[in-house]
Amino acid sequence: MAINWNDLQDFLLIARAGQLSRAAAQSGVDATTMGRRLRRLEARLGTTLFEQTRQGQVLTEAGERMLEEVEAMEHAARRISENTESGLGAGGLLRVSLSEGFGTWLVAAHLRSFTEQHPRLMFDLVASSGFLSPSKREADLAVTLSRPRAGPVIAGKLSDYALRLYASGDYLARHGMPSKPADLAAGYPLVGYIPDLLYAPELRYLAEIEPNLSATVRSSSINAQHRMIAAGAGIGVLPCFIGDADSSLAPVFPDRRITRSFWLVTHKDTHNLLRVRAFQEWLTALVAQERGRLLPRLGPPA
Repeated sequence: MAINWNDLQDFLLIARAGQLSRAAAQSGVDATTMGRRLRRLEARLGTTLFEQTRQGQVLTEAGERMLEEVEAMEHAARRISENTESGLGAGGLLRVSLSEGFGTWLVAAHLRSFTEQHPRLMFDLVASSGFLSPSKREADLAVTLSRPRAGPVIAGKLSDYALRLYASGDYLARHGMPSKPADLAAGYPLVGYIPDLLYAPELRYLAEIEPNLSATVRSSSINAQHRMIAAGAGIGVLPCFIGDADSSLAPVFPDRRITRSFWLVTHKDTHNLLRVRAFQEWLTALVAQERGRLLPRLGPPA
């Protein structure tokens, strides 16, 4: 009996997501339907591809062998599609995973120029607290806060970027400007991340301003933190490309800043796909154009 290619694609989704329900959500079908397709595939192959655990679906030995074969088929199909359609420009689905602040304040604000250049492309911008993984094929490309240590990926530094403390003019009128970082520990509410919900250690900022500082007004979202700082809830660290773009905010200790890096990550097998290369080139040019916002000069904003 012939095997349905759609069933193999569902198998790939489950293998990469690690949970049937998560894979179903990604594909837009319900978990019952996806589970039925998986059982149909296993019946046709005469083997069990996954073990059910408390955490989700784990590949069996037969499933691991199957994954290698199906990924090779997927890669071949993509290569054929790219070769066939290269004269028409980039097409298909491109899914990009970005940090919330970078995705919202820089990429989304300029994305029109990319989508107009590539009208055949369907574009997914996943800008959230956390990253999808190119190594697991959850995304075609990711911009992360650190270089991956392992996996079948290609990674390179996209850019450094600066952060510093900001407060609203209204807040500073009410509380006064602190004269030194040690003053922040007494009487100044601090806005920041929720410690046990940090998705990357690079987001621990306050200790670099002054040891033992901790946030008392907290959110897992950098955009929510920006709104709280702008509303006068306290002083907090923001990327300069967010803080300097808001005229209602003023830098606190403008000559002190924190530096972090963005890393561009793709899967080795899809790194040279036309749509992936097109976005890499566009994003690299955008970062070069916005270098002054990512790494502004020290002192108050111009």
